[in-house]
Amino acid sequence: MAKEQKEVRDLQEGNYVMIDDAACEINAYSTAKPGKHGSAKARIEAEGVFDGKKRSLSQPVDAKIWVPIINRKQGQVVSVESDDVAQVMDLETYDTITIKTPGDVSLSPDDEIEYLEMEEQRKILE
Repeated sequence: MAKEQKEVRDLQEGNYVMIDDAACEINAYSTAKPGKHGSAKARIEAEGVFDGKKRSLSQPVDAKIWVPIINRKQGQVVSVESDDVAQVMDLETYDTITIKTPGDVSLSPDDEIEYLEMEEQRKILE
C-alpha cells in the first residue's frame, strides 16, 4: 500500500490519514494541552475518501501515523456502461479503467473528469 509515516502534530484539516486501514480526509483536528502526567493529545474527525464513513481517532501528538499517498488524475470518459459505471481513459498513460460513478453526477462520452486513485481504488470527483 502506498503510504508514509508522519507525526500526528504535522496533520491539518484537508490532509489524508489512514484510520482502520481506510484512507480518510480530515474534517476536524483539535489538540488538548498536556496534563500533569501526560503528553498533549490530538483528536481527529475524518471521513472515508472511498467509502464515505465517518471515523475518529485520538492519539498523542508525538505518535506516528500512516498517511496514504492518493494521486489526483485527469481522465476522459470513453463510454457510460450504466447509471453507475463508466469507462475512463487516463490522460497520462492512456489506460482504460472502469470507475463507479457517483449518483448525482451525469457523465457523457468525451467529458473530461478528475479522479482520485490509491492502488486499485478510484473515485470520481464532483
